[in-house]
Amino acid sequence: SLFQVYIIQVSVGSHLWTVKHRYSDFHDLHEKLVSEKKIDKNLLPPKKIIGKNSKSLVEKRQKELEVYLQTLLAKFPVTAPKVLSHFLHFHLYVS
Repeated sequence: SLFQVYIIQVSVGSHLWTVKHRYSDFHDLHEKLVSEKKIDKNLLPPKKIIGKNSKSLVEKRQKELEVYLQTLLAKFPVTAPKVLSHFLHFHLYVS
């Protein structure tokens, strides 16, 4: 089956890199953060099924997910939770 991979730019300080994840990866991350870190469960943009492969919807979703990640990073300015830093591949980019 076809699934959409979102390519998201992440910036922390002077570091800028991209991560690639399916929506389901974001959803899994979000569930963990909601239960472990009391993140607002409405922060993650909802999964929309209809017309999910139209280009404009994909671009809109990509922007929303980018905002989602930057919002999370802003909430953990000192140390990101392990589940988040793993998701963002911190170990590869931020020494």
